Amino acid sequence: MPLPAASVTAAGSAEPVIPDCCNVGVVFRTLVAVNALALAVKLLQAPGWRLGLLAFVEASMLVELSCLWSLFALCGVRRLIRRVGAGVPAWVQRSACAAIPAAVTGIIVHLFTASGVVPGSGAITAGAGALVAALLGVLAQHYFELRTRAYSPALVEARLQALQARIRPHFLFNSLNAALSLIRTEPRRAETVLEDLADLFRVLMKDPRNMTTLESEIRLCEQYLSIEKVRLGERLQVRWEMESIGDEVLRRARVPVLLLQPLLENAVRYGVEPAVVPVEVVVRVARAVDRIEITVVNPFAGDKPAVDGNHMALDNIRERLALLYDVEAQLTTAERPGQFEVRIRFPYVREGA
Repeated sequence: MPLPAASVTAAGSAEPVIPDCCNVGVVFRTLVAVNALALAVKLLQAPGWRLGLLAFVEASMLVELSCLWSLFALCGVRRLIRRVGAGVPAWVQRSACAAIPAAVTGIIVHLFTASGVVPGSGAITAGAGALVAALLGVLAQHYFELRTRAYSPALVEARLQALQARIRPHFLFNSLNAALSLIRTEPRRAETVLEDLADLFRVLMKDPRNMTTLESEIRLCEQYLSIEKVRLGERLQVRWEMESIGDEVLRRARVPVLLLQPLLENAVRYGVEPAVVPVEVVVRVARAVDRIEITVVNPFAGDKPAVDGNHMALDNIRERLALLYDVEAQLTTAERPGQFEVRIRFPYVREGA
């Protein structure tokens, strides 16, 4: 899902109010709603349910083509608005959500009626089809905008703030103690720890809906791990694995702020801190065509990992992914003998796209 109209991207421009019609979740919900409405209308018009189903099947080609081509067109318009970044007024975007489906449907109905390809297509005129499509476009845009607003500010941000309030005192206390232990013996290293700590907390204070690049998120995680390395020493071993991730992908891939760092914090807290010998945390970052996949694997001692402490961070990240990507993103967990794995998949969205 796109962010609400009032939200701001990392670049500082307002998000479009046109629904993200490139998103699978938006396309699926729209198709289901339009087809359900068309089916209901045909059943009400027909003298029997069998005849109503037959009429719906006959009209389905017209309905599907009109709906899909309208969604494709709105997807292109939304991308153009994001690329231009000129602040297209919201009322213009809402008008486009009515005008584009109306124009597409009117043209398709006219072509079908003229050619006689679809039986019964002449039962509706191009003007009537355009009017119905405009009304449905307005309703769909209003629904998705309200849905995004309901998802966004209260629940998601409140949970993130609760998570950060829980993490900060523990992490801040340990980090400051680590820096203090270095001031006399290694002052330069202590200065680096404090600089990394300042950068990390600067990001923690940002709006959780902001986006950053994959490169910046990984750099932030490396700063966090360097702070923990001072405290944990050789017990903390981290292995980064990059698959099909080049410099351009790192620079251009857009990801939510603080997507990876909370996962690493959980891995350190519940996988490394309890250990008495060196243990390894594995971070895999891979790209497959139009998707980015991040996997964090950490060991754990005992029969079960400390999943209770993980739940708040994982639930929060799931909500943020649902807000930003709808059904196109997933967060899954897996327990293996002595290991706990978290895997995130989300679309590869380029900076400036």
